[in-house]
Amino acid sequence: MLSTVKTSIATAPRVRMLIVPGLHGSGPDHWQTWLQAKEPDAERIRVEDWGHADLDRWASAIEDTLQRHRADAWIAVAHSFGCLALAHHAARGGRNIQGALLAAPAAPERFSLDEGQLSRPLPFPSTLVVSANDPWMQHADALYFGRRWGSEVIDLGEAGHINASSGYGPWPDGWNWARQHVQRVAATLRPRERAAAPALGFAV
Repeated sequence: MLSTVKTSIATAPRVRMLIVPGLHGSGPDHWQTWLQAKEPDAERIRVEDWGHADLDRWASAIEDTLQRHRADAWIAVAHSFGCLALAHHAARGGRNIQGALLAAPAAPERFSLDEGQLSRPLPFPSTLVVSANDPWMQHADALYFGRRWGSEVIDLGEAGHINASSGYGPWPDGWNWARQHVQRVAATLRPRERAAAPALGFAV
């Protein structure tokens, strides 16, 4: 009698993007909105008042979104005040983020925040994109935060606040950098395909 062992192929891990906008949210022309449209599986945090920069409320919105939606891993895509909220989420023990694209962080002093907790090393790999003439954070300070967070820093030169008014609506480079984190994490999570060679058996 001929018998075979079936091949088992594991499904691909589900790595999703978490959109963390800054003050006033990301409007329809913002690159975060464009990126979200390209990633149908992405989720955006929700806050009651996008016009009030409340660090605890933003960080709680991150945690709430992670709890309400399922994924094998998350890659955060944060902008401006959203970068500070993500750092705060991590500093107070938040988990489930395995990588991040951070763009144009805002200076903590603009919101009367303590820099100490917000500049702790991030517990996940990150890419920080900075601008030489960002009105929300001095260039030298952005580089400092990049070192403190342990980020790979990409300097765009004079790119303003890297938002819609600075010409960053569609932003293919940003999407590619975020996708690199997705691919990296997916590769570490993907179980090896277990394939057993057909076994031949003969009845006596």
